[in-house]
Amino acid sequence: MPAILIVEDEAKMRRLLELNLGEQGFTTHAVANAEAGLKLLGQERIDLVVTDFRLPGMNGLEFLQAIKRANASLPVVMMTAYGSVESAVEAMKMGASDYVLKPFSLEEMTLVVRKELDAHNLREENRSLREALGQRYQYKNIIARSAEMQAVLATVERVAPTNATVLLGGESGVGKDLVARAIHEHSNRKSGPFVKINSTAIPENLLESELFGYEKGAFSGATSSKPGKFELADKGTLFLDEIGDVPAATQVKLLRVLQEREFERLGGTKTLKIDVRLIAATNRDLRAALEDGSFREDLYYRLNVVAVDIPPLREHKQDIPELVQFFLQKFGGEAAHPVKSITPAAMKLLVEFHWPGNVRELENVMQRAVTLARGEVLDVDDIHLDRPHAASNSNPVLPPGMTLEQWEQEIIREALRQANGNKSQAARALGLSRNALRYRLSQMGVPDPENKNAEDAEKK
Repeated sequence: MPAILIVEDEAKMRRLLELNLGEQGFTTHAVANAEAGLKLLGQERIDLVVTDFRLPGMNGLEFLQAIKRANASLPVVMMTAYGSVESAVEAMKMGASDYVLKPFSLEEMTLVVRKELDAHNLREENRSLREALGQRYQYKNIIARSAEMQAVLATVERVAPTNATVLLGGESGVGKDLVARAIHEHSNRKSGPFVKINSTAIPENLLESELFGYEKGAFSGATSSKPGKFELADKGTLFLDEIGDVPAATQVKLLRVLQEREFERLGGTKTLKIDVRLIAATNRDLRAALEDGSFREDLYYRLNVVAVDIPPLREHKQDIPELVQFFLQKFGGEAAHPVKSITPAAMKLLVEFHWPGNVRELENVMQRAVTLARGEVLDVDDIHLDRPHAASNSNPVLPPGMTLEQWEQEIIREALRQANGNKSQAARALGLSRNALRYRLSQMGVPDPENKNAEDAEKK
């Protein structure tokens, strides 16, 4: 059984965690301070540490540093009060695996512990496998020569045969959809359907019916019944892209599906049972979404069973030359004049570019270059980048005299002006959820008419 070390100075909480984790099948060791915890770490095999941030004597951060000096790979979960989120984030930067805000439910703690143990085991198994075999993972349409992308595919290799829910993170354009499909195609569900839905591409008022379907007469225009994406993905995989932008009401239904594997169509009364593996993806910081209240914490932990973070292209530039060759082959035959190669100078330009749009931007640049090329060899003149290759240090990032906070507020105001005050439209333009925009507006001191109307209704 995995062994858990609990470090908590409050006796009742310490005993409660010890009993609960013990009932879940873990071997537990509980102590009241960091000094005792370090002593026990030297005597017993420990697979994960759960520690309070505030401890008598050596505090949580000092304890974390001591643990990492002794065993850098040992997962550590920090418990901290709601008002100390900044401290917990600092702990994550120093090597903590995760944090839990007090007060928390025992179910939440169990989920976090299991998730971190699973992730730790995956990392250790991948490391051992790579060291033993020197293996390079290869997947269709995924270029991964770099160590960073090999690490991603190593996780895919381990998680694909399971039924675990996967949360893919990474900037827009890094290839989250390709990784999701690779997981499906190497799973036991590969003969079943792979259904994809992008929550930002569907209006908020239609997303629920797209996911769960609807019955005839459920709303105006529903002239017949229609199955949703979950039904269509039965016995297969549902890839839900941009999960961070799903409205709050739909988040509740998603949580139920993940917990109970059942739902009702919109306007229906019959409960439908399904067998679907969910892979979710986001380019948002869901931790920030938790803090501003736009994303449910319980749903986050249900989704974040296995997290796979896909690095931006600028962090694995070793893959750019092979990506360029891949796109040359893909688009070269479609051009008026077949393009077969690229000059070293043009390749250097592509490798040194920052690529804010990642692999998708590189693909678009290559398609445009091949389409407009005047010969069989791409040169620097054929490469048209949307942004300057290198920004001059003399050019300020922010407008003169403005702070980052002021500049952000000005952008939000401009988005609202362009949307004629429509918050949903402004939020989409800014790449935010509607709740996240409302939170930022409240921080700016901008009154929210919706809250005022609700207050007026309560008074009446």
